[in-house]
Amino acid sequence: MKKYISSLVTGFGAGVLQIVPFLRSFSCCMIIPLASFFSLLLNQMATKSREKISSKNALLFGVMTGLYAALFGTIFEIFITFITKHNDIIATFPELQRMVENFPVSPEIKTEVLNIFQNVRNEILTYGFSVLYTFSVLINNLIVDTIFGAIGGLIGAQVINNRLNNRIN
Repeated sequence: MKKYISSLVTGFGAGVLQIVPFLRSFSCCMIIPLASFFSLLLNQMATKSREKISSKNALLFGVMTGLYAALFGTIFEIFITFITKHNDIIATFPELQRMVENFPVSPEIKTEVLNIFQNVRNEILTYGFSVLYTFSVLINNLIVDTIFGAIGGLIGAQVINNRLNNRIN
């Protein structure tokens, strides 16, 4: 566990940035990969290592950073939704209804999907919490953040290794 403390720190930071409204749209493509890169840098600075980073190690740091970012981001998202009783589903519900109506599926399926979203919306407005919303946010964050964390770790290792090669030569 002590080995991945830099992933915990940068994953926490990425999790916090994931819930900032403007930065949310940059979460998967910039924030998570950069957090993985910084995790590798922090680990090198903490261990005072001047060795190349292996792909396996970079992948592990990236995945751990993505997992931490997903967990913290989900916790913060659910907590803010609980307190404010408002989130993206509430704000965009009319557009969501129009979008579902345009799906090329049977009317029964459209009705069922709209009922599910309506139930989630009502639960959030009433209680500030929805099990289905929580589950969907957690699964989405785990998948997306882990993939982009791994990508960021691998790319970050290449950047760091190239810097080390340039210093040696």
